[in-house]
Amino acid sequence: MFMAPDPGLFRLRVSLRAVLGIGLAVTLCELAGLSQPASITGGLAALLALFTVGDPTVRGQAGTTALLPVVGLPVLALATALHGVPTLRDAAWLAVVFAGVHSRRWGPRGHALGIFAFMMFFATQFLHAVPGQLPQLYAAVALSLAASAAVRFGAWCVERRTALPAAPVPLEGRGLARPATRQAFQATAACAFALVAGQLLSHDRWYWAVGTAWWIFVNTASRGETLVRGFRRVVGTVAGIAAGLLVAVPLHGAPAPTAVLVAVCVFGIFYTAPLSYSWMMFFVTVMAGLLYGLLGVLHPGLLGLRFTETAVGALGAALAVAFVLPVTTHAVTDRWIERALHAVHGCTAAAAGRLAGDAGADPAPRAGELEALLGRVRMSLAPLVHPLNPMRERRARARAVLALLDDCAREVRGLAAVAADPDASHDARLTAACRRVETAMESLVGAVPGGALDAHHVAPGHHPGAEQALAHLHGLERALVDLATPLRGSRLIGA
Repeated sequence: MFMAPDPGLFRLRVSLRAVLGIGLAVTLCELAGLSQPASITGGLAALLALFTVGDPTVRGQAGTTALLPVVGLPVLALATALHGVPTLRDAAWLAVVFAGVHSRRWGPRGHALGIFAFMMFFATQFLHAVPGQLPQLYAAVALSLAASAAVRFGAWCVERRTALPAAPVPLEGRGLARPATRQAFQATAACAFALVAGQLLSHDRWYWAVGTAWWIFVNTASRGETLVRGFRRVVGTVAGIAAGLLVAVPLHGAPAPTAVLVAVCVFGIFYTAPLSYSWMMFFVTVMAGLLYGLLGVLHPGLLGLRFTETAVGALGAALAVAFVLPVTTHAVTDRWIERALHAVHGCTAAAAGRLAGDAGADPAPRAGELEALLGRVRMSLAPLVHPLNPMRERRARARAVLALLDDCAREVRGLAAVAADPDASHDARLTAACRRVETAMESLVGAVPGGALDAHHVAPGHHPGAEQALAHLHGLERALVDLATPLRGSRLIGA
């Protein structure tokens, strides 16, 4: 995990920045004389601001960060005001759940704001906050968001050096055909189940089950994705509880070593999140145990209760995706694959245009879009390539699709690199090669918008740039032709 490739050390820099930003936020809260619960709330606000805000531009990230208190502070007020009225509190939280998930239809900004609103409600349950604490909670959130923003956009703006790829636009639809709307109903049902069952298990820590159900639905779009994520959350939680028994319990909340270990956990959360949900949950669980140690309530039985509540939340999520407006893996994955193939076509068309002498054609943005879409395809196919999937034939076909799409991406990247070379040229064979790619693409997804790929030759010679472009086009054609077999298999990705 920690030896995984990290091009440009991007994950390392983002993780170190998170430790710095959150550490600065908590330090300022302590120096301001705020209470320990307020400092914890401030640290959580800073973590969420650095973790969930994922707009593709620095300006967009700054705008979303500025909007976090707009949704977070009213939720804090609502949650503390309803602290002593359980029925209204539960109903209000479910309303926040629905609105938070439904807001994902507006892309990265809606996604981040929805998570922040939910977690502000969660924080009041975690800390048992009451209205009298609201001024300090407000001050902690405002101070921490300002501190994390100063680090992110001033002292250590990683994104100015390495541009983030644009996140894929959410799948479209109307009414209940819109994935975000269906998932909002599913998440609300899952959280309602978790809320009731969690309260039957514990009157004090029931919110763990609700938090589990909520987070399982983050970054998922189908029944299979949600089930796999639930399984990974339970695995990560179990491992984190075991580590907590060995590390957090013996510390008894000692401030200095606890602070150091919390910083290590923050680093682990950010560093492992893009690669492994189980590892991320391991660090989240250990950090939660350390925070309970600071609050003076940690004991082995509490960690055991966390596992039980986590299992209840995962069960609620599984029941919801199975019975409430289920979205099959087949339906979601087919749409992501189709979008990825359209991105392959768009990038190839732009590269062909550049090779034909069109200075305005730029394949680089489409190549970045393709990488983001392939990441989404891998996520949607995760249930099928999972080792526990008993359907071997489907698993083999899904793996073949992933491998061939990776081949397409590799050839497209190579073609874009050749097209970016100002000395690259072309010859008459490029036109025929581009048209064969077009034919292979149409055999998979039908007519492709944007017109046929074309490369009008002006120099019939054999230029090295043209030879490289031809090699990439031939490789792309082979991958597209080979994709026809697994994509046309009987219920390739149905689940």
